[in-house]
Amino acid sequence: MNRRKILGTAAAAAPATVALAAPAIAQTQNPEVRWRLQSSFPRNLDILFFGAEQVSKRVAELTDNRFQIRAFPAGEIAPALQVLDAVSNGTIECGQTPLYWYIGKDPSLTFFTSIPFGGNFRQQGAWMKRGGGNELCAEVLKEFNLVGFPFGDTGVQMGGWFRNEIKSLEDVKGLKFRIAGMGGRVFQRMGAVPQLIAGSDIYPSLERGVIDAAEWVGPHDDEKLGFQRVARFYYAPGFWEPCARGHLLINQRAWDPLPDAYKSALQVAAIEVELEMMARYDQANPLALRRLVAGGAQLRAWPRDVMQAAWRETNALFDETAAQNTRFKRIWEAYKPFRDDQFQWFRIAENSYDNFAFTAAAR
Repeated sequence: MNRRKILGTAAAAAPATVALAAPAIAQTQNPEVRWRLQSSFPRNLDILFFGAEQVSKRVAELTDNRFQIRAFPAGEIAPALQVLDAVSNGTIECGQTPLYWYIGKDPSLTFFTSIPFGGNFRQQGAWMKRGGGNELCAEVLKEFNLVGFPFGDTGVQMGGWFRNEIKSLEDVKGLKFRIAGMGGRVFQRMGAVPQLIAGSDIYPSLERGVIDAAEWVGPHDDEKLGFQRVARFYYAPGFWEPCARGHLLINQRAWDPLPDAYKSALQVAAIEVELEMMARYDQANPLALRRLVAGGAQLRAWPRDVMQAAWRETNALFDETAAQNTRFKRIWEAYKPFRDDQFQWFRIAENSYDNFAFTAAAR
């Protein structure tokens, strides 16, 4: 056998092999995709807006920059309170927003952000992932031409900033209170006048006396928005928001043609945001609270009669809403026993530890 002849033949054939292989590789490469994402939150709320920036960054990294998402803060394309509509009608491909802002469209949406006296961050996550919450959410969102994924959480929120001290349930009556979701309806039943105002508009509304009080998230965000300068009484807890889970909403028609690898990249990025956002709030809130108190904020706990009335009105509200809305009833009947089981378990283990350790550490 002539070894030189064989090697020469192979060398001559090599360019042809490369030429044939190149088109095959090109055909299997995923397409370039460009999306826009608008958040419901301004850029200066850095932990919330981090979610929008992070999904943009991670999706690009996970797809070799072939799938790029440009993040916009609240108001740059659509109003902060209309992100769901903008994604639903295809004005933008995706958005970051809490679903409980849209309970006027369907009260069932509240279950996928938080409900008054509902589960905390871990309990809500367990229900969404293991209790059927994600499947129920997908069912509701489908009617809005949307796909959605949990997208960050604030943990238990504070009860808000008040111009005047709340000493009893009587002080709630007639109170013009900026508050979102079902919490607003609970306070309305207790005699308050709830108002839903976007984050960037709360400070001037408080300053001008358009509202008497406002809740937003917690110390880190509240300090950035400057509420302590116009209302000094700071209440806890935000019993209507024992967590507040945001959602990454995606237009169904934009989602369907995406390659599987791109869909996976979006889901991975959303999971990372969910975990990282909570960690950032847990690190930042204690430091911000210390600064707020040092600056003159007056910490207060809700009077017991306010908490008791809120518990009664929450359950009455949910029973009435369930009687009027079959979907809400079905979800409430799935959610409530799961929550109650979580409460029992946490009372035995978590709360027993918390009640001792937190008190002991404060001595």
